[in-house]
Amino acid sequence: MARLTARFWVDAYLARLSVYDIPAFVVAHGDDTGGAVLVKLATLDGQAVLFQRSFDLMSGERRWVELTSGEERDVDDTVTRQRGFDPDLWVIEVEDRQGRHLLDAEGLE
Repeated sequence: MARLTARFWVDAYLARLSVYDIPAFVVAHGDDTGGAVLVKLATLDGQAVLFQRSFDLMSGERRWVELTSGEERDVDDTVTRQRGFDPDLWVIEVEDRQGRHLLDAEGLE
């Protein structure tokens, strides 16, 4: 099965969020073809959750998992560290008081 480029997935994700009026921004533009993507969900109350794609060795599936959560500044520190390890990393920030990120929606999982 062919994999989507990172840029294509990010553009589709941002478009899907805009349909639901969920603000989202590209905080770090990674490699267009193969960059990994982190999604930070800020609930605008000082809290945040950081998601990353993970590969399940047992099933062979890719799924979104929580990398960290808590105070937004602590989550931002994690993002900064991850960007230090991987300069090709994309970082998308989603801002939603209801905690919607749509990563589990069909076509985005």
